[in-house]
Parts: sequence; structure tokens; C-alpha cells
Amino acid sequence: MALRRRLLGLLFAALLVALCGLSVAAYQKVFTSRVTVLLRTDHVGNQLQAESDVKLLGVLVGEVRAIRSHGDGAEVELGLRPDQVGRIPANVSARLLPKTLFGERFVSLELPDDPVGALDEGAVIAQDRTSGAIELERVLGDLLPTLQAVRPDKLSSALTSMAQALDGRGATLGRTIVELDAHLRELNPHLPALQEDISRFADVTDVYADAGPDLVRALKDATAVSRTIAEQRANLDTVYTSLTTASADLTGFLRGNGETVVALADRARPTVELLATYSPEFPCVLDAVNAIRPRMDRVLGKGTDQPGLHAEVTVVPPGEKYVPGRDDPVHRRGGGPHCPAGPVNAVTPDQVPEWAGLLMGDRTGGGR
Repeated sequence: MALRRRLLGLLFAALLVALCGLSVAAYQKVFTSRVTVLLRTDHVGNQLQAESDVKLLGVLVGEVRAIRSHGDGAEVELGLRPDQVGRIPANVSARLLPKTLFGERFVSLELPDDPVGALDEGAVIAQDRTSGAIELERVLGDLLPTLQAVRPDKLSSALTSMAQALDGRGATLGRTIVELDAHLRELNPHLPALQEDISRFADVTDVYADAGPDLVRALKDATAVSRTIAEQRANLDTVYTSLTTASADLTGFLRGNGETVVALADRARPTVELLATYSPEFPCVLDAVNAIRPRMDRVLGKGTDQPGLHAEVTVVPPGEKYVPGRDDPVHRRGGGPHCPAGPVNAVTPDQVPEWAGLLMGDRTGGGR
């Protein structure tokens, strides 16, 4: 009897071990038939583990059996359900996507635009290298350091607040996204012009950056001018008051004599034009007068011990009346402005009349 009980105990223990083994094997799907295919990728990351899901269009079609790495990438062994393999084309590709921001990754099978055939045992699947997949990988890679730096409690609070803010506003959010999409569609054709404007704006900012010191000095000078104006405010008020009075007086004068001023200007026009015509002679005449001035001072006795020149002028009526044409002055050298002799110092004796020679100090003329 003791031996029998011992044998029954051993049999019961073996049965328990067998049941545990069968449970583990069933959990590991040892008895489940799978079609094994191989996925080759350049990296898998830390979030992809054995037993991770394999999905096609969001439907579970298998799981990851094993992950092996080699020098230039990694190989992922996939176990696909036999009833689902027939729906997967042979030229399918795969992406490694996260379930959530912090969740593990899974293998997402991507259908090609032109499906060919169907997967079978031992097939090799390539990683999706389209532009969309590469951009998604870059976004996830850039987002991971940020998520690692964020404190989980703070992120949870922010996500909870966002969820509460969006709760019940799905329709409004959808309309907003649709309107945003319409605006972006209208904006896209104008992106080259916008880019050119931004480039030109950068050029303008460069110009202002180069002119920055000059602008600062100008503002500093303007500050000094403003300070001076503030200090001279009382004087400026006086000037403004005087200008107001003068403006009022000038306005009254012009209102009362405007027509007279206009008529005078019109009548003075020929005289002004004549002066303008002969204006080239003015420097010559003034130089001659300036040269004669010291000699006239000596003739009049200034600075000498001799008596100066005295003259008595008597105006008498003319012997005959003025007859136009007969008594007109004669211009021997022709009309127009000219200065034939230059300054007085350059005048030769034969060009000087007798009365001018007397004024210039030549008293050889006696009593003439």
C-alpha cells in the first residue's frame, strides 16, 4: 500500500508538470500552426518585443516570433495566421509603429498600390521606405527624446486637460480641420510668392542690421534735439506768438493790397528782366568803384594835409528841349553787358577822360 501511494503521488506530480508544460506551450502557441516569414529592417528599437502584434489594416494577422540583429540591420521573424496569409500580397511592406506614445511597437503591414501574388512560407518582407514612412520615422525619432524628458505626471495632467477640453467637441473640431484644410489648399498656390517675400524681408532686415549703428546715432541726436526744444519751450512759444501776429498782419496786408502787389510785380517785370540782362556787369562795376574809393578819399583830402576837392553844382535849364531820335545816347560799342576796361587799375591813360584823371589823383590838368 505504501508503494502504491508513492506511485500515485509521482503520477499526480508528473500530471501537474505535464499540465503546466501544456499550458506554457499553449500560451506560446506551440500547437498553433503559423506561416513563418522574415522581415528585414535597418532597426527595431527597444519597444518591439517578441509576441508583439502583426497587423494588416488594423486587423491582427500574426505575432513576432523572434528578433535577431546583425551588422547592418535586424531580422524579425513573423508568425502569420494561415487563414490570413492568402489576403496578404507577396510585395507587401512593413512599418514599425508604436501603439501609443509610450506603448510598445507593433508590425504594421502596408499594402502596395499594385498587389502581386500572396505570401507563403519563408517569404522575405522589406521595410517600407516610402517618403511618408521615412517622415513618420523621423517624427517618432525626434519625439522620443522629448517624451523621455517630460515628467509622466505633468504629461498625464496635460493630456487629461486636453481630453477634457476636446470632450463633446468632436464635430466642431472636425469642421475646424475641414476649414483649415480648405484654407491650406488656397494658400498652397501662393507659397512661392510667400517664400520670395520672406527672402526679401530677410534682405531688408540685413540692411537694417547694417544701418543699425547709424539709426541709433540718429535717434540719439533726435533725443538731444527734443531735449533742446523742451528746454527752449518758452522761447518757442514767444516765436510762435510773434509769427502768429506777423502772419495775421501779412494776411491783412495781402488781403487789402493783393491786387496792387500783383500789378506792381507785373510792371516791375521789364525792369527786373533788364537788370537780369546786365547783371554780368555788376561785379565789374563794383570792382571799379572799390578800386576808385581810396583815390577818392585822397582827392577829398582824407589822410592828407592838403585841402580836399570842393565842387559847386548848379542845375540850369537846358538850352533846347529834348528831341527823341536827335538827343538819344549813342552806344558806340554795341548793346549788351560788357566790361571793356576791367577794374580801374587796369585802365590805360588814353582810356581815362580828363575829369576821371583828376579824380584819380592826376592833377596835371590844372584848373579843369
